[in-house]
Amino acid sequence: MEFIPREIDGDIMVLEMDGGLDGENVDGFVTDVLAIVDGGIARLIIDCTRLTNISSLGLGALIRLHARAARYGGDVKLCCISGLPMQVLRMMRLDRVFEIYPDLDRARLAFRPVSEEDHAAQEADGTK
Repeated sequence: MEFIPREIDGDIMVLEMDGGLDGENVDGFVTDVLAIVDGGIARLIIDCTRLTNISSLGLGALIRLHARAARYGGDVKLCCISGLPMQVLRMMRLDRVFEIYPDLDRARLAFRPVSEEDHAAQEADGTK
């Protein structure tokens, strides 16, 4: 597994996953990504377009990352996840823990502050 950190929108970091997240590589992932969060970037989007599989250790790493980001007032959002990784998230009910978006742009917009006008529009169309 390889992940490529890429900063967008100033304080939002996108991590592109490539391959699987499992016992062979989870330690390096946790060390590197927690260092990013501890360094002050606590708003993360994990792009799972090329994530092929995820083990229980990988799920634990995502949960740990989510908790650390929340401690700093941030959040972790997932995008472009499908196939077996999505099935595993649903089976473990982690789709209730993580906000999951169909594409990177929607995940990025989810970090945007909601104005009073947006909030009223969401309530009117039932998306809030």
